[in-house]
Amino acid sequence: MTGRAVVIGAGIGGMLAAAALAPAVGDVVVVEPDALADGPDQRKGLPQGQHAHLLMAGGLDAMRSLLPGLDVRRYLLDAGAVEVSLASGLLARTPDGWFSRFRHDSHHLLTCTRALLDWSVRAAVLSRLSNVKIVQGKALGLVGTAQRVQGVRVATDAGEDLLRADLVVDAGGRGSRIVHWLADLGIDGIQERVVDTGLTNATRIYRRPALVTDWPLTLLQADPYRGEPGRSGMILPIEPDDGGERWMVSLAGTKGGEPPADPAGFLAYTFDELPDPIIGELISHAEPLTDVVRTRGRMTRNVRRYFEQSAKWPEGLAVVGDALATFNPAYGQGMSVAAQQAVTLRDAFDRADVTTPGLARGIQRAVAEHVDGPWTTAVSQDVLYPFVTGAAPTVADRVAARYARRVAATATVSYPVARALWDVTGLRAGPARLMSPGTLLKVLLGPPAPLNTEIPLKPRERRTHRELRAVPQE
Repeated sequence: MTGRAVVIGAGIGGMLAAAALAPAVGDVVVVEPDALADGPDQRKGLPQGQHAHLLMAGGLDAMRSLLPGLDVRRYLLDAGAVEVSLASGLLARTPDGWFSRFRHDSHHLLTCTRALLDWSVRAAVLSRLSNVKIVQGKALGLVGTAQRVQGVRVATDAGEDLLRADLVVDAGGRGSRIVHWLADLGIDGIQERVVDTGLTNATRIYRRPALVTDWPLTLLQADPYRGEPGRSGMILPIEPDDGGERWMVSLAGTKGGEPPADPAGFLAYTFDELPDPIIGELISHAEPLTDVVRTRGRMTRNVRRYFEQSAKWPEGLAVVGDALATFNPAYGQGMSVAAQQAVTLRDAFDRADVTTPGLARGIQRAVAEHVDGPWTTAVSQDVLYPFVTGAAPTVADRVAARYARRVAATATVSYPVARALWDVTGLRAGPARLMSPGTLLKVLLGPPAPLNTEIPLKPRERRTHRELRAVPQE
């Protein structure tokens, strides 16, 4: 192996990109502006990291591929992550009713804090790949020409440095300056689309109430079909601490339906604004462990940069992860998309090396393909909310929304359709999975049973819920 790769950003996308490049080059340097703790810790450069994150099945599959020999699922579970079956361990209310709790243990995802996931992935990559190292510093710009990128200028505590590289991968996240850096090289006119619902997230961590055991992941979905601001809520089991089991409770509202940042307002929102009081009834008896953390604005927009369509693209540069495209975090697909892009990055070296002409453009086109499905999922829903900027729903959007709603309604009581839906949202299949003949017929015929208007609690959960409601609130 010869050559050097420089990766900008030590988040999930950056560390997985480093893992992808490690077998292909002699040296991988990851540039990260934040001081990284030797353990799970919230990074300054990731404000969205304090809210709910889900690792979808497709993302976990990609991580397994990038770290052969490591049982990634077991590794993350041992670190404290929680595994949830969407088929049986999810309590989800859609705009048309509650999902059934099917008799299947399938379609798993992992939940934990973003800090734990970032640290676990970083530790795994660094411990298993000796040619990957992290340098603390801030990337200032690219070095090279419109024909070839040759490195990165980096500001460190010791001053400005130049890191030469045969390949630079920008995984610098939502705050990436890549469009400006390309313009400095003479590559401008990059097309960009922004769809912004004005989403605000508010999150608080709680100690699970003593009366509650094995409570399922609870999700109250926003309704994009009523012409009103979207409001949603989630109880996410996360890694325990020394005091016991914890819940991350995240609320979200589009413009006009924003959750408040004060504790009293946060709790009131769960009763007054969400479509069911179940979250409020549960956390009313839980011990708050943190203040309410609120994030809004640029951190929640859908942004897509069409680098693959640029008339000019330099050798030696690839853009991945949130630097390429960001999605409304409500859909929980960003980390998994970045993981799948890293696999594509690795596979590009099966028949090439860092000096192969056209390699960088080929990589850019290939990683962009992973954006298509999640982008369609997010934007086709988000354009329906009032006050959205960047797009108005087209006739095609409204047709797609009607079909998506029928899919979701049918899936609540049909396991075959639910399985197809989770294959797509979990990034194990593309949107075409929902148009396969068998699924299409079931969706067109509609729900095979009455929709669930009552919350589908199991007997023990129902007893717990009843006992909690009987306890006076403090």
